[in-house]
Amino acid sequence: MYVACSTLCFARYPLDQALRIIGELDFSKVDVAIHEKGSDLRPSEVAEDVAAAAQRIRIGPSLSPAAFSVEIEAQGEEFIRQLRAICRLARLSNVATITIPAAAAGTAVDAEAARLKRLVHLAQAEGVILSVETRIGTLTEIPSVALDLCERVEGLALTLDPSHFLAGPHQGQNYDVVFPYVRHVHLRDSGRTMEKFQVRVGQGEVEYGRIIAQLARHHYERLLTVEILDIPDAPFAVDHEVRKLKYLLESLV
Repeated sequence: MYVACSTLCFARYPLDQALRIIGELDFSKVDVAIHEKGSDLRPSEVAEDVAAAAQRIRIGPSLSPAAFSVEIEAQGEEFIRQLRAICRLARLSNVATITIPAAAAGTAVDAEAARLKRLVHLAQAEGVILSVETRIGTLTEIPSVALDLCERVEGLALTLDPSHFLAGPHQGQNYDVVFPYVRHVHLRDSGRTMEKFQVRVGQGEVEYGRIIAQLARHHYERLLTVEILDIPDAPFAVDHEVRKLKYLLESLV
Protein backbone atom coordinates (compact mmCIF):
# COMPACT_ATOMS: atom_id res chain seq x y z
CA MET A 1 0.00 0.00 0.00
CA TYR A 2 1.11 3.56 -0.72
CA VAL A 3 0.27 6.77 1.14
CA ALA A 4 -0.93 9.64 -1.05
CA CYS A 5 -2.30 13.13 -0.43
CA SER A 6 -5.43 14.75 -1.82
CA THR A 7 -5.29 18.25 -3.25
CA LEU A 8 -8.41 18.89 -1.15
CA CYS A 9 -6.06 19.15 1.83
CA PHE A 10 -4.84 22.45 0.38
CA ALA A 11 -7.91 23.63 -1.52
CA ARG A 12 -7.38 27.28 -0.54
CA TYR A 13 -4.32 27.41 -2.79
CA PRO A 14 -4.04 27.40 -6.59
CA LEU A 15 -3.39 23.92 -7.95
CA ASP A 16 0.29 24.46 -8.71
CA GLN A 17 0.93 25.72 -5.19
CA ALA A 18 -1.07 22.88 -3.60
CA LEU A 19 0.99 20.36 -5.56
CA ARG A 20 4.20 22.06 -4.47
CA ILE A 21 3.16 21.89 -0.79
CA ILE A 22 2.26 18.22 -1.14
CA GLY A 23 5.68 17.55 -2.66
CA GLU A 24 7.39 19.45 0.17
CA LEU A 25 5.60 17.15 2.64
CA ASP A 26 7.43 14.25 0.96
CA PHE A 27 4.46 12.63 -0.71
CA SER A 28 5.24 10.93 -4.01
CA LYS A 29 1.62 10.38 -5.11
CA VAL A 30 -1.33 12.76 -5.26
CA ASP A 31 -5.09 12.37 -5.60
CA VAL A 32 -6.16 15.31 -7.75
CA ALA A 33 -9.61 16.79 -7.11
CA ILE A 34 -11.36 17.71 -10.36
CA HIS A 35 -14.47 19.54 -9.14
CA GLU A 36 -16.54 22.01 -11.12
CA LYS A 37 -17.12 24.06 -7.95
CA GLY A 38 -13.50 23.81 -6.87
CA SER A 39 -10.73 26.34 -7.24
CA ASP A 40 -8.36 23.98 -9.04
CA LEU A 41 -8.88 21.88 -12.15
CA ARG A 42 -12.51 21.74 -13.36
CA PRO A 43 -14.17 19.00 -15.46
CA SER A 44 -15.29 21.56 -18.02
CA GLU A 45 -11.67 22.73 -18.42
CA VAL A 46 -10.45 19.17 -18.89
CA ALA A 47 -13.09 18.60 -21.58
CA GLU A 48 -11.89 21.66 -23.47
CA ASP A 49 -8.19 20.74 -23.49
CA VAL A 50 -7.04 17.39 -22.10
CA ALA A 51 -3.39 17.98 -22.98
CA ALA A 52 -3.31 21.31 -21.13
CA ALA A 53 -4.88 19.66 -18.09
CA ALA A 54 -2.20 16.97 -18.18
CA GLN A 55 0.49 19.65 -18.06
CA ARG A 56 -1.12 21.32 -15.04
CA ILE A 57 -0.90 18.18 -12.89
CA ARG A 58 2.67 17.31 -13.85
CA ILE A 59 5.18 19.08 -11.62
CA GLY A 60 8.23 16.85 -11.62
CA PRO A 61 9.56 13.33 -11.19
CA SER A 62 9.17 13.24 -7.40
CA LEU A 63 5.36 13.69 -7.37
CA SER A 64 2.89 12.07 -9.72
CA PRO A 65 -0.92 11.93 -9.98
CA ALA A 66 -2.25 8.52 -8.93
CA ALA A 67 -6.02 9.05 -8.60
CA PHE A 68 -8.71 11.55 -9.52
CA SER A 69 -11.68 12.57 -7.35
CA VAL A 70 -14.30 13.95 -9.71
CA GLU A 71 -17.48 16.00 -9.26
CA ILE A 72 -19.24 17.00 -12.48
CA GLU A 73 -22.09 19.51 -12.39
CA ALA A 74 -23.20 18.99 -15.99
CA GLN A 75 -26.09 16.67 -16.85
CA GLY A 76 -26.93 14.30 -19.67
CA GLU A 77 -24.57 14.02 -22.62
CA GLU A 78 -22.41 16.89 -21.38
CA PHE A 79 -21.73 14.85 -18.23
CA ILE A 80 -20.65 11.96 -20.46
CA ARG A 81 -18.42 14.24 -22.55
CA GLN A 82 -16.66 15.61 -19.49
CA LEU A 83 -16.21 12.21 -17.85
CA ARG A 84 -14.81 10.75 -21.07
CA ALA A 85 -12.28 13.59 -21.22
CA ILE A 86 -11.25 12.97 -17.61
CA CYS A 87 -10.80 9.26 -18.38
CA ARG A 88 -8.52 10.23 -21.26
CA LEU A 89 -6.60 12.51 -18.92
CA ALA A 90 -6.26 9.58 -16.53
CA ARG A 91 -4.84 7.39 -19.29
CA LEU A 92 -2.35 10.09 -20.32
CA SER A 93 -1.31 10.57 -16.68
CA ASN A 94 -1.07 6.87 -15.76
CA VAL A 95 -3.90 7.27 -13.26
CA ALA A 96 -5.72 4.01 -12.58
CA THR A 97 -8.76 5.11 -10.56
CA ILE A 98 -11.41 7.81 -10.90
CA THR A 99 -13.83 8.40 -8.02
CA ILE A 100 -17.27 9.94 -8.51
CA PRO A 101 -20.23 10.25 -6.11
CA ALA A 102 -23.14 7.84 -6.43
CA ALA A 103 -26.66 9.18 -6.92
CA ALA A 104 -28.43 10.84 -4.01
CA ALA A 105 -29.88 8.72 -1.22
CA GLY A 106 -33.42 7.73 -2.10
CA THR A 107 -32.68 7.24 -5.81
CA ALA A 108 -33.97 3.94 -7.21
CA VAL A 109 -31.12 1.43 -7.11
CA ASP A 110 -32.17 -0.04 -10.48
CA ALA A 111 -31.88 3.38 -12.15
CA GLU A 112 -28.50 4.09 -10.57
CA ALA A 113 -27.17 0.67 -11.55
CA ALA A 114 -28.19 1.32 -15.16
CA ARG A 115 -26.46 4.72 -15.11
CA LEU A 116 -23.29 3.33 -13.57
CA LYS A 117 -23.08 0.47 -16.08
CA ARG A 118 -22.73 3.00 -18.88
CA LEU A 119 -20.13 5.00 -16.96
CA VAL A 120 -18.10 1.90 -16.08
CA HIS A 121 -17.99 0.87 -19.74
CA LEU A 122 -16.88 4.38 -20.69
CA ALA A 123 -14.04 4.28 -18.14
CA GLN A 124 -12.99 0.75 -19.10
CA ALA A 125 -12.63 1.84 -22.71
CA GLU A 126 -9.78 4.10 -21.51
CA GLY A 127 -8.33 1.45 -19.18
CA VAL A 128 -9.55 3.21 -16.03
CA ILE A 129 -11.34 1.88 -12.94
CA LEU A 130 -14.50 3.81 -12.06
CA SER A 131 -15.25 3.97 -8.35
CA VAL A 132 -18.05 5.49 -6.28
CA GLU A 133 -17.21 6.93 -2.88
CA THR A 134 -18.91 5.81 0.31
CA ARG A 135 -20.51 9.15 1.12
CA ILE A 136 -23.22 10.64 3.33
CA GLY A 137 -26.23 11.76 1.32
CA THR A 138 -25.71 9.24 -1.48
CA LEU A 139 -26.83 5.65 -1.98
CA THR A 140 -23.46 4.42 -0.72
CA GLU A 141 -23.94 5.92 2.76
CA ILE A 142 -25.25 2.45 3.73
CA PRO A 143 -22.77 -0.42 3.18
CA SER A 144 -25.40 -2.94 2.09
CA VAL A 145 -26.58 -0.61 -0.70
CA ALA A 146 -22.99 0.07 -1.79
CA LEU A 147 -22.49 -3.69 -1.96
CA ASP A 148 -25.71 -4.12 -3.95
CA LEU A 149 -24.55 -1.60 -6.56
CA CYS A 150 -21.20 -3.36 -6.97
CA GLU A 151 -22.89 -6.72 -7.35
CA ARG A 152 -25.24 -5.32 -10.00
CA VAL A 153 -22.62 -3.40 -11.97
CA GLU A 154 -19.72 -5.53 -13.15
CA GLY A 155 -16.44 -3.65 -12.86
CA LEU A 156 -17.72 -0.99 -10.47
CA ALA A 157 -15.40 -0.27 -7.52
CA LEU A 158 -15.71 1.55 -4.21
CA THR A 159 -13.64 4.34 -2.73
CA LEU A 160 -13.84 3.77 1.01
CA ASP A 161 -14.17 6.87 3.16
CA PRO A 162 -14.81 5.46 6.65
CA SER A 163 -15.64 8.90 8.09
CA HIS A 164 -18.97 8.77 6.25
CA PHE A 165 -19.85 5.38 7.75
CA LEU A 166 -18.79 6.58 11.19
CA ALA A 167 -20.51 9.99 11.32
CA GLY A 168 -23.40 9.26 8.95
CA PRO A 169 -26.60 7.25 9.32
CA HIS A 170 -24.68 3.96 9.56
CA GLN A 171 -23.32 5.26 12.90
CA GLY A 172 -20.11 3.27 13.06
CA GLN A 173 -21.63 -0.16 12.60
CA ASN A 174 -19.65 -2.90 10.86
CA TYR A 175 -19.01 -2.31 7.16
CA ASP A 176 -16.75 -5.26 6.33
CA VAL A 177 -19.00 -6.25 3.41
CA VAL A 178 -17.59 -3.45 1.24
CA PHE A 179 -13.90 -4.40 1.45
CA PRO A 180 -13.86 -6.86 -1.49
CA TYR A 181 -14.81 -3.98 -3.81
CA VAL A 182 -12.54 -1.25 -2.40
CA ARG A 183 -10.03 0.09 -4.95
CA HIS A 184 -9.22 3.43 -3.31
CA VAL A 185 -9.33 4.90 0.22
CA HIS A 186 -9.79 8.44 1.62
CA LEU A 187 -8.82 8.97 5.25
CA ARG A 188 -9.09 11.56 8.03
CA ASP A 189 -9.95 11.17 11.73
CA SER A 190 -13.63 11.47 12.72
CA GLY A 191 -16.07 11.01 15.56
CA ARG A 192 -19.64 9.69 15.49
CA THR A 193 -21.47 12.94 14.77
CA MET A 194 -21.37 15.42 11.91
CA GLU A 195 -19.93 18.00 14.32
CA LYS A 196 -16.96 15.64 14.69
CA PHE A 197 -16.74 14.61 11.05
CA GLN A 198 -13.18 15.96 10.97
CA VAL A 199 -11.07 16.14 14.12
CA ARG A 200 -7.39 16.16 14.99
CA VAL A 201 -5.58 12.92 14.25
CA GLY A 202 -5.87 10.73 17.34
CA GLN A 203 -9.00 12.41 18.71
CA GLY A 204 -11.46 10.46 16.55
CA GLU A 205 -12.58 6.86 16.26
CA VAL A 206 -11.29 5.80 12.84
CA GLU A 207 -9.56 2.44 13.30
CA TYR A 208 -6.72 2.77 10.82
CA GLY A 209 -5.02 -0.46 11.85
CA ARG A 210 -8.19 -2.50 11.45
CA ILE A 211 -8.98 -0.90 8.08
CA ILE A 212 -5.50 -1.65 6.77
CA ALA A 213 -5.71 -5.24 8.06
CA GLN A 214 -9.04 -5.76 6.29
CA LEU A 215 -7.65 -4.29 3.09
CA ALA A 216 -4.61 -6.57 3.30
CA ARG A 217 -6.90 -9.56 3.77
CA HIS A 218 -8.40 -8.75 0.39
CA HIS A 219 -4.95 -8.26 -1.20
CA TYR A 220 -5.33 -4.48 -1.50
CA GLU A 221 -2.07 -2.97 -2.79
CA ARG A 222 -3.28 0.49 -3.77
CA LEU A 223 -3.42 3.98 -2.28
CA LEU A 224 -4.31 5.23 1.18
CA THR A 225 -5.07 8.90 0.52
CA VAL A 226 -4.88 11.50 3.27
CA GLU A 227 -7.95 13.70 2.70
CA ILE A 228 -8.14 16.19 5.56
CA LEU A 229 -10.44 18.82 4.11
CA ASP A 230 -9.14 22.38 3.94
CA ILE A 231 -12.26 24.02 5.35
CA PRO A 232 -12.64 27.70 6.37
CA ASP A 233 -11.83 28.40 10.02
CA ALA A 234 -10.46 24.91 10.63
CA PRO A 235 -9.60 24.57 14.35
CA PHE A 236 -6.17 23.16 13.56
CA ALA A 237 -3.31 23.62 11.12
CA VAL A 238 -4.18 21.34 8.21
CA ASP A 239 -0.58 20.82 7.05
CA HIS A 240 0.40 19.64 10.53
CA GLU A 241 -2.47 17.14 10.65
CA VAL A 242 -1.69 15.95 7.11
CA ARG A 243 1.88 15.25 8.16
CA LYS A 244 0.75 13.40 11.31
CA LEU A 245 -1.64 11.16 9.41
CA LYS A 246 0.98 10.49 6.73
CA TYR A 247 3.47 9.27 9.33
CA LEU A 248 0.81 7.22 11.10
CA LEU A 249 -0.28 5.44 7.95
CA GLU A 250 3.29 4.82 6.83
CA SER A 251 4.00 3.19 10.19
CA LEU A 252 1.10 0.76 9.63
CA VAL A 253 1.81 -0.42 6.09
